[in-house]
Amino acid sequence: MTFLGPSGSGKTTTLMMIAGFETPDEGRILYYGVSIANLPPHKRNIGVVFQNYALFPHMSVADNVAFPLKLRRTPRPELTRRVKRALDMIELGAFADRLPNQLSGGQQQRVALARALVFEPKLILMDEPLGALDRRLRETMQLEIKRLHRELNLTVVYVTHDQTEAMILSDRVAVFRRGRIEQLAPPRVIHERPANGFVARFVGDTNIFAATLVEAAKGGRAHARTANGLLLSGLTDMDAPSAAPVLVSVRPERISLDPAGGDNQATGIAIDAAYFGDHVTVRIKLDAGGEVDVNLGIGGADDAPKPGKAVTLSWRAEHTLLLDPAD
Repeated sequence: MTFLGPSGSGKTTTLMMIAGFETPDEGRILYYGVSIANLPPHKRNIGVVFQNYALFPHMSVADNVAFPLKLRRTPRPELTRRVKRALDMIELGAFADRLPNQLSGGQQQRVALARALVFEPKLILMDEPLGALDRRLRETMQLEIKRLHRELNLTVVYVTHDQTEAMILSDRVAVFRRGRIEQLAPPRVIHERPANGFVARFVGDTNIFAATLVEAAKGGRAHARTANGLLLSGLTDMDAPSAAPVLVSVRPERISLDPAGGDNQATGIAIDAAYFGDHVTVRIKLDAGGEVDVNLGIGGADDAPKPGKAVTLSWRAEHTLLLDPAD
């Protein structure tokens, strides 16, 4: 489960309360049905991986990994066995005698992960553990965390502000804003059916239109007219009267340049295109006013409209969301 949100939204504070480093003013923290709010951190049996690794610089890799076991007075034969297994698991058995400053950033992160796993907790907390790594190494470590999660059957609570990382790693995502959870759902639901305008804007790219309902919305399909006169059909969970203001959200990858591609249509002029390697984003100036982005798969890069070309856009009602503008 990933806590996702902008800086200052409460992700790390919530994580630290679970770990026991912060004390909640009210409410409960239940761990397998038992309240742990009054337990000190070392008695919660929870593994924690920090962003800065927090390895002991004077200790070898093996001693860093062994530290939680020594605190628990694990017998030497069992300690040795667990440390070896943990280092083999992260493929650093040959580095057992090295100091942290003799390791790369990715290797240090793996040692921090092994230290959190070695005493076999049921829960691992990770506070932006990959934030200091370059993109390629981050991607490698994301796959490593997924592998360990699957093989060890762990529960992981993971804090990040990286949307892509949250989508890749998570079974569920909690989107935070100003100390509250705006939406808690699987990644695809978060992306395809954001609960409000904040989630729609924060998770992925989206085109937003200010509009007014032309009929009462009671959940399901409804129609709205933008300030520039476009009549759009979409889905909504709102219970709002006719003429209520709404935000219309449609993802760039859901818009087609095929005039027969959906329930909603608009015309415009291509004004720019940006190549991203795996897709091309074309910016369109609508004849009705305003601009939208359209993402084309890399297979359509050669056919992307040149600046100045007239285009017709279309997209389906089920890919169009009518959201409460107050959110």
